[in-house]
Amino acid sequence: MDIHTNIPLKNFTTMKLGGPARFMVDVRTTDELMTVYRNARSKNLPIFILGGGSNVIAKDEGFPGLVIRIRIPGFETINDDVSTTTIKVGAGESWDQTVKRTVDMRLTGMEALSMIPGTVGGAPVQNIGAYGQEVSETIASLEAYDSKTDAIVTLTNEQCKFSYRNSIFRSTETGRYIITSVTFKLYKSAPQPPFYDALQAYFDQHGITMFTQQIIRDAVIAIRSEKLPDPSTTPNTGSFFKNAIIEDWQLAELTTKYPDIKTYEMGDGRIKVPTGWLIEKVGLKGQLLHGIRVHDKNALVLINESASGYADLAAARDEIIGKVRDTFRIQIEQEPLEIG
Repeated sequence: MDIHTNIPLKNFTTMKLGGPARFMVDVRTTDELMTVYRNARSKNLPIFILGGGSNVIAKDEGFPGLVIRIRIPGFETINDDVSTTTIKVGAGESWDQTVKRTVDMRLTGMEALSMIPGTVGGAPVQNIGAYGQEVSETIASLEAYDSKTDAIVTLTNEQCKFSYRNSIFRSTETGRYIITSVTFKLYKSAPQPPFYDALQAYFDQHGITMFTQQIIRDAVIAIRSEKLPDPSTTPNTGSFFKNAIIEDWQLAELTTKYPDIKTYEMGDGRIKVPTGWLIEKVGLKGQLLHGIRVHDKNALVLINESASGYADLAAARDEIIGKVRDTFRIQIEQEPLEIG
């Protein structure tokens, strides 16, 4: 376990921006994690936990403390019955490779979350979701290092307080827990309609009427490949903005003015509005702002074409947020976390 110094964060984040981290270390076991965390805390160093770097933004000044990259491996079946299989996966495992393994096992529950970059440990933090599935629907529990009690703890699904793109790990308990493994409960039954609109449209277009986990995964990969740039070759963080959440009274006003508005009922009196649609409607889809390109196939995605630093990204972000707010009176929010 080597601790490296003065490491450029732009090399470890998919937006390819950011200055140096003072220290950086990869940890592959919970014991290593606890050791380096205790040492950093004893020296009063700031600490940031990094997974795949696909949903974080680094600033030009870098990070003055220790960046801990979670690389804890593991994939094991811990329970198997007639209808379900429960697996425990290390936080450092690739998310998409984990999805592939569950699909290969003919398990249902995360196939629509295919091709999302990042690690297993990062998935619960923002409660990743796509095409009608959310990771919280499959999480039975997770293990984490509790920096407050200096112990490894188990948190149930309920204790994580999952909501739309949120959890205690990026709200009430930010920085307290470092996820080391996640336990998923998946199902042996085949996926059943109704499917998310984009998925169903793909099936209709291709005449697909039989559904398996692999068919769902293949469809999602095809759709994402068409709409989303590959962060390994085109600097981006995937969806840069969360979809907007509005109340009933706002919807009535919006549908009068914009009858083609797309909405999704969330079941609690709130309505989800695709932020990509809002950005497109204000005329920013495909535009280049301060070296940041609003993707011409999915306006939720911001691509770093020629930004000279974090300030350019922030200027582009704020311009987009301002135009959406001024037009629709809806405040959209950034999805990626910021280091430091």
